[in-house]
Amino acid sequence: MPRFGAIIDGKEVAKNIRKSLKPRIAALAEKAIVPGLAAVLVGDDPASATYVRSKARACEKLGIYSEVIRCDALLTQNELIEIVESLNSNDKIHGILVQSPVPSHIDELTVTVTINPEKDVDGFHPYNVGMMLLGYGGLLPCTPHGIIKLMRHYDIDPAGKEVVVVGRSNIVGKPVAAMLMQKCDMGNATVTVAHSRSKNLAEIARRADILIAAIGRPRAITADMVKEGAVVIDVGINRIEDTSTEKGYKIVGDVDFDGCGEKASYITPVPGGVGPMTIAMLLSNTVTAAEMTS
Repeated sequence: MPRFGAIIDGKEVAKNIRKSLKPRIAALAEKAIVPGLAAVLVGDDPASATYVRSKARACEKLGIYSEVIRCDALLTQNELIEIVESLNSNDKIHGILVQSPVPSHIDELTVTVTINPEKDVDGFHPYNVGMMLLGYGGLLPCTPHGIIKLMRHYDIDPAGKEVVVVGRSNIVGKPVAAMLMQKCDMGNATVTVAHSRSKNLAEIARRADILIAAIGRPRAITADMVKEGAVVIDVGINRIEDTSTEKGYKIVGDVDFDGCGEKASYITPVPGGVGPMTIAMLLSNTVTAAEMTS
């Protein structure tokens, strides 16, 4: 019978992280500080709207103040910048995120740079990215930091290991590669970044002791691309048609879970793997940002 790798339970780890935030939030309350998170949603992208609602519910459960600012897709860039600047000066708000994607007429980098780096809980501001590359802490990008936390929980030490990151986005691929190569605890890996234009992608992927898939293509990583006993971390969230479900679709990752699971020592499911960690780390960053003001 085929052997199946151990499942990395992102829901459980995220639950533990949220639990660890409670005493920190209580300590802030003693100083009359309530961590506050503002999410700005431009347009009516269904996936973005669902994600923002999840963030708001998670805040409410922990006692974090949450504000969702919904804007029409025709909102101008200057109007969006004015909203961000008003949140920068709002003492109730410690964390600001502008939900991606934004409409094509808005330059996302210009908006990101407008956010006060001390309130940049997504970890996308060039200041925070630079500090991360230099090996200093602060507000780290949520999904890559969540991956590191998952690995730590399951005693998956990247030191000296060959890590292959498939994907080079500014949100996941580049930062997780940078974090894993740092000279620090949960770092010291030998990191290769591959992508859609890499030649012999399967051959590169098979070298990995730890394979992180963030390429944005459903089930792009197949069993023949995975070394026996590798750790497989799937960052992908893809909606594919499935007429057998009530919604008419289902969510799958960038990894062929069934095939790769027979070779992996550990593997993350989709959903329930990296996704819950992203929200948990966003909440953690919001509490950290509030602590920086106390």
